[in-house]
Formats: sequence, structure tokens, C-alpha cells
Amino acid sequence: MKKIIFYLFFVIMAATLPYYAGGYLLHVSTTILIFMSLSLSWDMMLRTGQLSFGNAGFFGLGAYASLISVSNLDIHPVLSLFFAAVFAAGVALVVGFAVLRLRKIYFAITTLALALVFEVIVMNLSDLTGGSSGRVLPQAIFGGNSVLIYWLILFITIIVILISELLNKSKTHYAINSIRNDEITARSSGINVFKYLVFVFVFTSAIQGIIGGVYTQQYAFVMPESTFSLDFLLLPIAMALVGGIYTTMGPILGAIFLGLISEYLKLIMPYGHLFIYGLIIVIVILFLPEGIYKVARKKYRNRKSQEVKLDASSEGK
Repeated sequence: MKKIIFYLFFVIMAATLPYYAGGYLLHVSTTILIFMSLSLSWDMMLRTGQLSFGNAGFFGLGAYASLISVSNLDIHPVLSLFFAAVFAAGVALVVGFAVLRLRKIYFAITTLALALVFEVIVMNLSDLTGGSSGRVLPQAIFGGNSVLIYWLILFITIIVILISELLNKSKTHYAINSIRNDEITARSSGINVFKYLVFVFVFTSAIQGIIGGVYTQQYAFVMPESTFSLDFLLLPIAMALVGGIYTTMGPILGAIFLGLISEYLKLIMPYGHLFIYGLIIVIVILFLPEGIYKVARKKYRNRKSQEVKLDASSEGK
């Protein structure tokens, strides 16, 4: 019940933000929502036990797919986001049949290499992608209206949150949990491990693709160096780790916490904020390895159990 109340509060506050916030806070919130969605998609893949470093790669593919569909195919900018998701999912389906045979560090390194391969391919298709110089759209989505762009990104983020919660409450959740805990036992129980891995990999890649498409339509510009930036890999991972992995609430809290801290540090320390930002991440991971959300939830449950024991003992007297 408390989680539902939190989500309702989050949606109401986020949806009404443009009415009481200025342009700067709106821009910061838009950025936080983008990284929140990426963090949730990364965590959904991690729940299978597979550590993926392909976020930036599929984000970049979605960004280019959205721009090219608008520029070359004359597709509406909003519809181009679906095209970006389908394209990223299609590529993930093809490469997934190869890379998902790998496990642990081999899978992680391969997915990281894929992002670099995608970037090299984009740079060499200069007639289509603009090469290393990138490409520019005539205008941003919704004519550059920051409020409408924010609401679009918020809508997508809410959908991603719902998907993450549904995934945690579906039969798929039990399957991927068993795969993460013991793949051999999962196979012997009749679970088609490869099928579930492909499904989650394709689905999370589609989310990363659509977020990349939104990012492109927001700024009306793509360039390989910035679009395939490791920021779209490392920051979402940090947010999930700080907030708490294997949950929906963890990446949400991590994105809000680190997003606000990062922006504040930029204001007070323009040239040293990354050092402090990294230090905060290290401290949280060292002293709160389970993440902020799980630690807070444990403390709350312990306090409740102690209160119940005290009430029981007082009644016994």
C-alpha cells in the first residue's frame, strides 16, 4: 500500500512540475527521467543474472533510427520513437542469439564491445548517418516545447516503471530469479533459460532504443561521440547500485538522489564535481552495498517487528 502511495505521489508531483518549476529545474528533471528509465532497463536485465554493458549501444541505435526515420522516411517524430524501439529490439534479437550463449564477464565484455562496434558502423555510414560529424534535424519534437517534451519523457518513464513492477509480479519473475540463482537447477526444472534471456534482452533493448529516440528528438541532433557516450552506461548502473538492484524502487531513488546531487555539484564545483560524485558513489556502495532502498526497508521492518514484540510483551504482562 505504501508503495502505491509513493507512486501516486511521484506521478502527481512529476506531472504538475511544469506548473511550479522554472525552465532550469524542468531540464534537470527531464534528464533525471531519461537516466531513470535507462537504469530501470539495465536492472531488469540484471535480474536474469546477466551483467549487460550494452545500454549505450542500443541507446545510440535508437537515437539514429529515430533521426533517420524522420529525415529520410518522413515519419512523424512521435512515431519515430516506436521505430527506434523496434529497430533496437530487432538488432538485439539478432545479436542475442549469439551473445546470450555467453555468461558472466564474457557476456559483459561482449555487450560493451557491441556498443563500440555500433559506433564504428555509424561513423562509416556517413551518407546515411553523417559520419563523425553527426546529423541535425530541422527542429526538435513539439517545436522544442520543453513542457511537452518533459511530459512525453515522463509518460515513457511511467510506462517503464509499470513494466518493471509487472515483471516483478509475473511468472517471468520467478523464472528469471531461478536462472539468476542457479541456472542448472532452472534448466532441470523445465525452464527454457535461453528463451527468457532473449525475451528480457530484447525487451530492455527496446526501452533503451526508445529513450535514445526521445533524446535525439529533444535536441534534434546526433553525433557518434556523444550519442554512444559511456555516460549512458555508467550513470544508469551507478543509479541502480546506489538505489538498490533487483527492485523497481531502487533505480528510481538512485536516479533522483544522484541526479540532484550531480546537478548541485556542477553548480558549486564546475571543475571538480565528477570527483566528488564518484566519491559519493564509492562510499554508498561500500557502506550500503544493498542500496539505499533495501537498507531503509530493512530498518523499517526491524523497527516494526520490535514494536510488535514490545506490544506483545506488554499485553502478556
